[in-house]
Amino acid sequence: MTWPTVDVVLPCLNEFGALEWVLARMPHGYRAIVVDNGSIDGSAELAAELGATVIRESRRGFGAAAHAGLLAATADFVAFCDCDGSLDPAGLPALVAPVMAGTADLVLGSRQPQQGSWPFHARSANRVLAWWLRRRTGEAVTDLGPMRAARRTDLLSLHLEDRRSGYPLEMFLKASLQGWRISELPVVYAPRTGKSKVTGTVLGTVRAVRDMSAQLRAAASAAAAGPVRSLPGSEE
Repeated sequence: MTWPTVDVVLPCLNEFGALEWVLARMPHGYRAIVVDNGSIDGSAELAAELGATVIRESRRGFGAAAHAGLLAATADFVAFCDCDGSLDPAGLPALVAPVMAGTADLVLGSRQPQQGSWPFHARSANRVLAWWLRRRTGEAVTDLGPMRAARRTDLLSLHLEDRRSGYPLEMFLKASLQGWRISELPVVYAPRTGKSKVTGTVLGTVRAVRDMSAQLRAAASAAAAGPVRSLPGSEE
């Protein structure tokens, strides 16, 4: 068996129409871990047929699926990517490279939207969130998108708890509090295949904002409590 260089976690809920394209774009040496989150359209079966590693997470929520994939990963490096065709897995090596080189601990894909890919309400909410994060953390972040890469052991050390829409934000905030080197690279953001479960509707955006607000409050409390210990291995 050839061990993967990078495990790619792909949370999946009814993404049958996009799966073939997404998995075909997976770089060589990158293992696709499709985390089926209750699909009823045959997504899990198709992913298995196409050669992906498929695990099932019965608890609904982006964070639940993403974390289940992280726990299933075995490679030294882990990347996350949406499974709806909006983000191209072929761009993952560029995000992973700084982590592999030891020049960054967490690399985020800053979404560069194509026409029709990002509803106004979701784009506006993301812009406000990024502005707030820059002010409060000092990190030069412009987008808190789902495409990202880091070392598996480092991610596990964060003890992420959110199991819904706040998962990506919790990861960022805890990484920043731990003093991780966080960087961004631009990634093309295309119109997704099918309907979004989160930001495609105003209600979905409201729910995401609620989940993220809880993470912001938790981070503020942690920061007020004083310095946190450094990332394991960061003092070497």
